[in-house]
Amino acid sequence: MSRLRKLGFLTIGLFDEADPAAGHETTLRMIELGERLGFDSAWVRHRHLQFGISSPVAVLAAASQRTSRIELGTAVIPLGWENPLRLAEDLATVDVLSGGRLNPGVSVGPPMHYDLVRDALYPHSADVEDFGDERLGRFLRAVAGEPVTGWSGTEGFETFSDRVQPHSPGLRSRLWYGAASLGSARRAGKLGMNLLTSSVVRAEGSTDGFAAIQRRQIDAFRTENPTGRVSQGLVVVPTDSATPEQRERYVAYAAARTPRTAAPQGPAGMLFARDLVGTSAEIAEQLRAHAGYQAVDEVVFALPFTFQPEDYEQILTDIATRLAPELGWAPATSAAA
Repeated sequence: MSRLRKLGFLTIGLFDEADPAAGHETTLRMIELGERLGFDSAWVRHRHLQFGISSPVAVLAAASQRTSRIELGTAVIPLGWENPLRLAEDLATVDVLSGGRLNPGVSVGPPMHYDLVRDALYPHSADVEDFGDERLGRFLRAVAGEPVTGWSGTEGFETFSDRVQPHSPGLRSRLWYGAASLGSARRAGKLGMNLLTSSVVRAEGSTDGFAAIQRRQIDAFRTENPTGRVSQGLVVVPTDSATPEQRERYVAYAAARTPRTAAPQGPAGMLFARDLVGTSAEIAEQLRAHAGYQAVDEVVFALPFTFQPEDYEQILTDIATRLAPELGWAPATSAAA
């Protein structure tokens, strides 16, 4: 088993509807803390019509100006909400602003609750929108710098390009695919993308358990793309420096979510991983025994949804100073938080 080489964290970026600026500022401060602790990457979830960050690209543009080293990722942007060409422009712009630190993760498929949002999102084309490979292909070509029009040149005092501007040459190699099924893992590999795994997989009729299913998906991806990066994302909550009150809340949070891990949920058969709560030594032991973790050397540990800023500071600090070193990781900087 290889040592842990890259350490990242993922946050949902919650905010109060009456004071959204405060929640966004908390997210930016968490990213700054992650850089000080030596994390290799910080990732932001995407939430539409909810009280979580709806525009991670804009938030990461701000983060790029408040950090200098840490990689910045989206996990994940649902392409069904996006115009692929416009998204490619925004991502390239932030990548340039960040000095080539952006790691965009995307997913395919119809937008969540499409029947409820279709008239607001696509009032004239809802029935003909393609939310699968064609949309993803347009996005990949635009990011790669392939022509998006048949014309370039000068018109009066203005000059026009036939490809997305700005063009960021390394961005295409840093695109990630959020996959939950065996087929989507294979598709990510065939497209030359990197693979984001999470704490949710499609069971697809299997009774083997979460770890074994996730491992099959990773192996399928690597068959198609042996050199592609794979990152595992589980909810991990070390308690080494937590107060007794924090430990009690963390354990209660995980216990409330444990029943959904017993069997696949819903018509899609989604299987959830258990949240890992305990000392760093205990969590490290569980990870080493996890078939999915055994196949990766990068992680993006997901932070629980509803905790307080001081909880996140404790969790991130314990991950960076206790758990990750147990797994063989060394911080990207020796600066302390």
